[in-house]
Amino acid sequence: MFNALEVVTIVVVGVMVGVEFSVAFVMKPILDALPEDSGQLGHAHGGRMLGAVMPFWYIGSLVLVAVWAVAGWHHDGAGLVVTAGALLILSVVMSLLLLVPINNQNKTWTPDSRPADWKQQMNRWDRYHYVRVAVIIAAFALLVAALT
Repeated sequence: MFNALEVVTIVVVGVMVGVEFSVAFVMKPILDALPEDSGQLGHAHGGRMLGAVMPFWYIGSLVLVAVWAVAGWHHDGAGLVVTAGALLILSVVMSLLLLVPINNQNKTWTPDSRPADWKQQMNRWDRYHYVRVAVIIAAFALLVAALT
């Protein structure tokens, strides 16, 4: 049962990392290359869509890691799992304090209603997101290392 918990946790966190990596390094360049207002509209739609799903994914990942840490406290790699959990907590705090406020504005913008500094706000979101991606990649790597 413990092995199943490890596998499920790594798959859930790994897919989350893949989605966030894709947002940063695949979807952003695609949306930024679209003509006229299409990119901004795409960012707003993505913010609505992923903004509805990702909170559950982040919290669910954190819960799985916490269960793994408690259940595997006496196993090798427990410290790595706890550290991964701390990084996931950091990613949630970053999300709530830095990314969500910008995203909540962005998802309501239209070409007619967006603020004059919308590009600067999106660039700030991107910078925070790159850091968050690095944090969750580190957490994922620690979870994988904990298996050995």
